[in-house]
Amino acid sequence: MSLPSEIDIAIIGAGAAGLGAAHALQGSGHSAIILEARDRIGGRGHTILAAPDIPFDVGCEWLHSADRNSFVGIATSLGIAIDRSRGSWRDHSFDVGFPAQAHAAYYAAQDAFYARVEAAAELAQDTAAGDWLEPGNRWNPLIDAISTYINGCELDRVSSYDTAAYEDSDINWRLHLGYGALIAAYGAPCPIALNTEVTLIDHSGPRVKLATSQGTLSAGKVIITVPTNLIADEAIRFDPPLPDKVEAARGLPLGVAEKVMLALDEPTQAHHALPIDGHLRGATDRVGTGSYDLRPRGLPVIAGFFGGRYARDLIEQGGDALAQAAIDELVGLLGSDYRNRLRPLAQSRWLRDPLARGSYSHALPGHAGARAVLAEPVDGRLLFAGEATSPDIFSTAHGARDSGARAARQAIG
Repeated sequence: MSLPSEIDIAIIGAGAAGLGAAHALQGSGHSAIILEARDRIGGRGHTILAAPDIPFDVGCEWLHSADRNSFVGIATSLGIAIDRSRGSWRDHSFDVGFPAQAHAAYYAAQDAFYARVEAAAELAQDTAAGDWLEPGNRWNPLIDAISTYINGCELDRVSSYDTAAYEDSDINWRLHLGYGALIAAYGAPCPIALNTEVTLIDHSGPRVKLATSQGTLSAGKVIITVPTNLIADEAIRFDPPLPDKVEAARGLPLGVAEKVMLALDEPTQAHHALPIDGHLRGATDRVGTGSYDLRPRGLPVIAGFFGGRYARDLIEQGGDALAQAAIDELVGLLGSDYRNRLRPLAQSRWLRDPLARGSYSHALPGHAGARAVLAEPVDGRLLFAGEATSPDIFSTAHGARDSGARAARQAIG
């Protein structure tokens, strides 16, 4: 789509938030366009084919809180099938490294930790969630490792207030075609100018002027949905400056949560096959470890998840360091014959993505209030959306979508 010279409402970013805003503006009588720097829509929701008939969600994958997730109804209306089988994250398919008799002790320690964090959220001053790990508890490394998948960082960098604010119904579903494929289908009818990077938002005059890689656009109002790291790094500048927004974004950095998909050569003996939708934890005695989904949806693959400082180190090593770390850990769990049965298919690199610079937001200790600051409109003309602006379903695609719809209502209200 070509760039017009004027528009009523410009939306920056064609991720779930931008698409949610565009859909909410339909029928409002206001002209709108999404400006997207990438050559595709979806933002951090992106499905690729890692191999024929093997979709890989490079970004978001699970319909979290599916009983209240707005994308469930969207998928149904688009005729996209939903896999309602439960996630296996609380399971461990074999006794290796994490015997069954230890599971109850771990989950008791985890539940007690989160109960202490909930209590800490009632204190007058915010703290790091990691402050509430029980000193010397054998399960602390695993509790911290799971934070790296949930938050993209360790517990010493996560606000207790923010942790307690997150709402999750523990109902999680998947999509056979991939979450990114659903988001792309949702965005297909929207007016979008691809390859259009916004570098300056000039709100000094009666209309907002946007400097983009495709020229200048004049808008009555603008909905900004870009990741917090772009605002914090001032990859998009505001004139006049908005130091409160930049500071809020810096308190809500994107963590590092990365994924790898490995092809799995199946054995000829059926009784040696790995379980469908099985799960393994790489280790329970260290924070730097992977979490593995075995044969998800029956596919001949293993998906590995890495987060926090460990994931950052692997991505910064470059090449296939992430995949090799996954293979090494799985061989240690499953046996040396798996060395020749696993090979890399695809992986994410959100840390290296210049238009994301990370995976999803977490609030630093003392910065839980930054979500509300970032979401606050400026002069009724600059509206802010994105998962980081959600008060209680941040870090999710549906939280982003719903925030975009909220910003659109503010723009036309």
